[in-house]
Amino acid sequence: MNLPKLNFEQVFDFKFRQDKDNFFIYDPTRRTWLLLTPEEWVRQHWIQYFLTVEKWPASAIIAEQKIMLHHTVKRIDLLIRNREGNILLLECKAPGIRLTEQTFDQIARYNSVLQAPRIILSNGLTHIEASYREGRYIFRQDG
Repeated sequence: MNLPKLNFEQVFDFKFRQDKDNFFIYDPTRRTWLLLTPEEWVRQHWIQYFLTVEKWPASAIIAEQKIMLHHTVKRIDLLIRNREGNILLLECKAPGIRLTEQTFDQIARYNSVLQAPRIILSNGLTHIEASYREGRYIFRQDG
């Protein structure tokens, strides 16, 4: 299993399992083993970040939820919610995928439905964060 080092300051403790040629990673929010794809590697880093660094409870982290967008079913990567509503929407890409205006437009379209005040687009190496205020996105980029 050759996994790329991602751009996170923290080192997270992941659980892995192998079945023949396939590797799986344990998702603590969904309490299940998932096929370890490059995108899942990024998503699991963010889940660990939200659990251990930002100290969100697992119940606040929603992974791969379906939403309706223009009469089409879409699937979001991660959503953080609290009692007041949606807090943060995160779109994960594989480390080999370049983050472009087109990839940002995808998360912005999803957020037009969810109305989270904070969004993050990440391929694990580059993280683009934006806040939605007064009808526009204000960007902050790390990595």
